[in-house]
Amino acid sequence: MIETLWPYLAIMLVAAGLFPSLEKRYRWRFFSVLPPIVLTYLFVTALAVGGLWSPTGEVQSAQRVLTSHLLPTLLFLLMVTCDLRAILKVGPRVLLVYACAMGSILFAIVVVYALFRGVLPQDGWKMLAALSATWTGGSANLVAVKQSIGLSDNLLPPVLLADALCYSLWVLALLSSGPFVTRFNRWSRADARPYPELKSPTTEPADAGGILLWLGLALIVGLGAARVATSLPVSMMLTTTSWTVLIATLAGLIIARTPLARIPGPGPLASALLAMLVAVLASQSNFQGMATAPLFVLVGFLTLLIHIGLLALAARAFRFDLQLCGISSLSGIGGVASAPVLAATYTPVLVPIAVLLCMLGFVLGTGIGLFMANVLSAMAP
Repeated sequence: MIETLWPYLAIMLVAAGLFPSLEKRYRWRFFSVLPPIVLTYLFVTALAVGGLWSPTGEVQSAQRVLTSHLLPTLLFLLMVTCDLRAILKVGPRVLLVYACAMGSILFAIVVVYALFRGVLPQDGWKMLAALSATWTGGSANLVAVKQSIGLSDNLLPPVLLADALCYSLWVLALLSSGPFVTRFNRWSRADARPYPELKSPTTEPADAGGILLWLGLALIVGLGAARVATSLPVSMMLTTTSWTVLIATLAGLIIARTPLARIPGPGPLASALLAMLVAVLASQSNFQGMATAPLFVLVGFLTLLIHIGLLALAARAFRFDLQLCGISSLSGIGGVASAPVLAATYTPVLVPIAVLLCMLGFVLGTGIGLFMANVLSAMAP
């Protein structure tokens, strides 16, 4: 049984790198159903419940330090890869479809919580706030909101399970929607205007110097954000952690507009840190919260169904086509791992647009999750 820092840290690093490496090496279809990030969480959870390490003071201290430092570091790196000017170039029609997709998800979450708040756990509003973050942004936004609002580690597995199952069925449905594009577009009276041409972002391979440079810079920004956050006013929603992640996010967006952002490295480093952070969070898990999993999966599916219905109505009202509706929805619920793939099945022109919409979700996801936490907490029984 592991009771000290370094063996624990070694296991976390191996677990964080295992499934991404397997996906890149073998390209198994299995990973399209359960992404590596989910498998990492489930694998480390199994190791934790199996008693591979003991929650000694040294291990628990390592978990707290890693979580508090990795989160702002990760968000800073993710924002550095975003180009807001390129996102705005996709045009108002694309952004309107995206706004309708995201708005319908958030409205559906509010409706479903109003229906199930009496049977969900006391912190059910925190679970749905975390779900709103990952369905508008991604796993990093979910982690940021989880830490900011204090969602218990025991209640995180049902959220991840609902996310994985709903995402898997929705992506399969959208990938199979090709034969119905013409029929749907005729029903929605979609305009036949061309999509804006955008070049897919290209990045040079990162070298050791670039990785070390970005890691050091990101840690400095994360530590600085934490220091500044301690001097800012706090409330139930805007905690010190909330301020830290928001400051780190803003710093990343600013750096993204500077020549420094041209140095390769932040993208792959952010992916590695996300896997590591998820592994550390999973290492604190147990099965105490899994009793709510079936109910929360039902909540997730009802949310998805309401989202689909509302987005279809918006398509009819604003004459959206199925292609934009599909990638806008999947850019939030699936993220950059699946939205570009769906776009490629429609037309190559949509691939960079899908990537940019996913990046926009990364930018907005944490703020949306915190906003939803405020709304849902006011509705809590």
